[in-house]
Amino acid sequence: MNDMSADHSSHSMRDRMAMYNDNALKIGLFGSNCSSGRAVTTVPERWTGNWEDNLALARMADEAGIEFMLPVGRWKGYGGDTDYMGTTLETITWATGLLASTKRLIAFGTVHAPLFHPIIAAKQMVTADQISSGRFGLNIVVGWNEDEFQMFGVSQRDHDARYDYAQDWIDAVKMAWTAGDDVDFDGQFIKLKKIRAKPKPFGGTRPLIMNAGASDVGRSFAIRNCDAFFTNASRTSMEDNAKRVKAAKDDARAHGRELDVYGVGVVTCRRTQKEAEEYYRYALMEKGDWSAVDGILAKKKISVASVGEAEFQRQRQGYINGMGGLVMIGDPDQIAQTLADLSRAGLRGIGFSFVNYLKELPFFCDEVLPRLERMGIREKRRG
Repeated sequence: MNDMSADHSSHSMRDRMAMYNDNALKIGLFGSNCSSGRAVTTVPERWTGNWEDNLALARMADEAGIEFMLPVGRWKGYGGDTDYMGTTLETITWATGLLASTKRLIAFGTVHAPLFHPIIAAKQMVTADQISSGRFGLNIVVGWNEDEFQMFGVSQRDHDARYDYAQDWIDAVKMAWTAGDDVDFDGQFIKLKKIRAKPKPFGGTRPLIMNAGASDVGRSFAIRNCDAFFTNASRTSMEDNAKRVKAAKDDARAHGRELDVYGVGVVTCRRTQKEAEEYYRYALMEKGDWSAVDGILAKKKISVASVGEAEFQRQRQGYINGMGGLVMIGDPDQIAQTLADLSRAGLRGIGFSFVNYLKELPFFCDEVLPRLERMGIREKRRG
């Protein structure tokens, strides 16, 4: 049993949203369930994504006080020289295994609503939540990759209709988590009879729900339904970040809800700025799996013809980091300062990736976390 199991009465949605501590900035690891993680690189030390390394990483993160692990929902690789993200661990079962082997860590499942029956998903997630005494979280996604959906024999809906379906789906899941016996669900897309779902989530609340919809309709979905909204943080303007955070939180309050805003990133941290820049250039530029990047761009219908040469090259450089996120390259002082700036702009947390999580996390924890403690962004680790 972990240290939260003793007192069910103290367990609340506020505790879940705070990830059970008072750190101003929550820190997570993003994408470790996939081969290569989020770095589209051919270097031999690239991330394996295998279970043994994920388990070791989760235990290391748990011990260091890292708050959460967030997986990528991926079903088919992108080809290239490495078959980027070609080997992946399914995210709800991945999270359940990690939660059973940790004490404090929040583990999310990234769930494609059109591919999971809501009653089965609700039961799977409650099981993970019960095993961990309330440390499971849901990252709901609607999907974009037609190639993956064809593998399941499922047709993608038009963009806005994907979120209409997701609304039905999340409403059905929440009903399964909260309602009594033999209730019916009559949605636009989903119709269910005499639902029974026991047990309910741990402690009488429900798992954290997050989403990263970038479009207007996706953002609106997140604001209506989620506790955490993932947005792309600006690398050039903390003032712009503060405006984005305030706008999302204000929109949520207009719906009578509180919303935390998170970011995603890519970290290369070394003892000196020069060393960090040299490694990033080597691993992500010289040794990038550019054929995999071109495959991703083709799936997204991004080409010179569609966006122009300059924009195509800009996006090509961006996708080498694994489809988005704030690129942070530097020594511990630089990385800590960037994270502190993001926190002061209002971000509640950030999930980021490394080329090799297990090799690079210890240096981050030894050097960057103490700096954040001294800056008042995180509390000193206890126990």
